Amino acid sequence: MRGATSPMLRVAIIGGGPGGLGTAIALSKISNVEVTIYEKARELREIGAGIQIGYNCWKVLELLGAARDVKGHLQKSVLQRNGLTGEIVGQLALAKPAFPQYRGQRVRRARLQAALVAQVPKGVIQLQKRLVSLQNLEEGGVSLVFEDGEEVIADLVVGGDGIRSVVRQSVFPDHTIRFTGRTIWRVIIPKSLILHIPEMTEATAWWHGPAGHFYNCLVDDPSETPEDEQMFEIAIHNVVPPDTVKEKKFSWGIPATNERVLSHFEDYDPRVQEALRAVPEGQWKEFSSFSGPRLETVRAWDKVVLIGDASHPLTGAFGSGAAFALQDGWILAQAIEHTASSAQPLADALAIFDSIRSPYYHRMYKHLDQQAKNFQDAVASSPDQSFASKLNARVKGFGGENKLDWIYQNNIENVWKDFVSAENAQKNTQLN
Repeated sequence: MRGATSPMLRVAIIGGGPGGLGTAIALSKISNVEVTIYEKARELREIGAGIQIGYNCWKVLELLGAARDVKGHLQKSVLQRNGLTGEIVGQLALAKPAFPQYRGQRVRRARLQAALVAQVPKGVIQLQKRLVSLQNLEEGGVSLVFEDGEEVIADLVVGGDGIRSVVRQSVFPDHTIRFTGRTIWRVIIPKSLILHIPEMTEATAWWHGPAGHFYNCLVDDPSETPEDEQMFEIAIHNVVPPDTVKEKKFSWGIPATNERVLSHFEDYDPRVQEALRAVPEGQWKEFSSFSGPRLETVRAWDKVVLIGDASHPLTGAFGSGAAFALQDGWILAQAIEHTASSAQPLADALAIFDSIRSPYYHRMYKHLDQQAKNFQDAVASSPDQSFASKLNARVKGFGGENKLDWIYQNNIENVWKDFVSAENAQKNTQLN
């Protein structure tokens, strides 16, 4: 632990999403660490619909003391369907953890946020604080300037401000993100609105089309949420070649009309179209997907570090972004406490964090590159293949929780224990 004689470490966390909240919880447990979250929004609220909570996320939520308050729909089956015909073409394998509390659930984003906020000490979160710039101070620390004119000096800046990170842009100005060609619409509506549609609520399902997909899932635990209050999530994607879009403005959670959404799914199975028409006007939120190349390092100036989407701009490629961000924050806190206990500088803590998390994200990029190559090779080998054939190739490319256990079965506490064991072994070897 940081001792009573250690100087106070002033930490500024930019962004009040899951990563920022989790980092604040973990750091607040360390002596002589003063944490402040700066969030640009007027109120702390989640934009979106549902979020996936699997074993990797449950483990870190336990460490943060927030797991017991996160409840949702227990997923038993995830179907892959031909979106045009409704035919079932595959079933996604779900991991079967030894303990039932770690089974995959689809949860309202607001529930996850509320569980995390409840663990953040009072006075830590500041709202309406939009970061404008960072400056590396030669005399020590970082100057943060906000849109309202306030300037703050911090010893450590944690960039948890998402895909369009101002922190990342400040320390890595040459890094750019681009529109991927993917537009996403999300909504949660009362389950009662779609109960009459055959097979729509029986299982989580992906309905794949030629240029995107329709995803549906329940998001509530029926043991605690009355039937008439249970909600149903729809998330739909439309994909076009990015080079065909001359200009695409970044949009995140902006309103979209039913007409705009439905226009992209007119060829889909009638059940999909009926579910889309069931959404009340004014409920859809639109998100444009941007991504960028991997970063060689997620730290800068020996006093700035990136977490979550700011550190690996992949825009939900693995459906586990909350877990990644929470893991980042927890590992960062362990590294800071670990180095402070032996009077090592902050720079050493950030180096440890980088050595653990950067290779992990590099592995994700490598996996995605290989996945894209496999799909392109399959299409190139038979350029005139039918949509059904292309769909089969796409479905085969889905990793699934059982195939990507280094992601979905990742226990972050064990990752840290392995690091400490390896470090101790290295020290013993040097002594001998």
